[in-house]
Amino acid sequence: MKQLKEDLSTCHNPVSNLFPHLSWEEAWNEYHLTDEQVAFFHEFGYLHNVKLLEENQVDQLLRELDEIKEPSHPMHHLFYEFHSNESKDLNAVLFHSLGHWRISSGFHDVLWNPAFIVAACQLLGNKPVRFWHDQLFCKPAHHGGVVAWHQDYSYWTRTLPMQHLTCWTGLDDATRDNGCLCYIPKSHTWGLLDKPELAGDMNGLEKYLTDDQKKQFENKVFIEIRKGYGAFHHPLLVHGSYENKSSRSRRAFVLNVFADGTMSDSDSELLHGVPVIPKGKKMEGQFFPLLSL
Repeated sequence: MKQLKEDLSTCHNPVSNLFPHLSWEEAWNEYHLTDEQVAFFHEFGYLHNVKLLEENQVDQLLRELDEIKEPSHPMHHLFYEFHSNESKDLNAVLFHSLGHWRISSGFHDVLWNPAFIVAACQLLGNKPVRFWHDQLFCKPAHHGGVVAWHQDYSYWTRTLPMQHLTCWTGLDDATRDNGCLCYIPKSHTWGLLDKPELAGDMNGLEKYLTDDQKKQFENKVFIEIRKGYGAFHHPLLVHGSYENKSSRSRRAFVLNVFADGTMSDSDSELLHGVPVIPKGKKMEGQFFPLLSL
């Protein structure tokens, strides 16, 4: 595939034909969540097994992933973060990056995937959806590392109000054996907790929990889903994933969004290389596009 040599954050529309170009009415008729699904999300803090990608779309994203994960890629400098292994343990590898939407046409265009936009809008209370940032998480076979128990918003308190949403999409079948996502149902009602080291001790969050909260981990749910399917979760839902000791890789990408109208709560850089949005100013512009069809 020909490598692009432009910063795709300047493009706030799809740049390929990877996803269908639909009107809102067409997308709603095809992809909208049921009332029962939306109610489940609000009660338990998550919704999983939502089909977001076709087989050919997964294949295209995997090809692009192989290219952009190489530090020699000509647009490597556009990543906000790039960790070939965020873990300090060489035997527990966790590839983690942010910013690949700027580099790869497929990972750029997943932001405008109609199936994603319609569901995200519904789960944000039917408010317009604005992009926050993306992530890649890759756990190689046999020695893939953990993602410690955490709440996403504990890393995002530089934005207000809390009206955020996370969507995790598998590029491999995700199972208990290869380190699938794991949720603590209803933990989004616990309030904001301190944040642990993301690729450190799986149970680093424990020191911030009450005895009753610790007991709720007995009810954890393993989100085993096929590639191309996604899971949405609330910004305060406690979640993580265990190591991959299987013979299969576990690759996934994450889209983090918030409702339009979210403000910066910091006078510092929000993402590496992104111009400062002063505290109290609306999150918008080149790096935080409105996602509409």
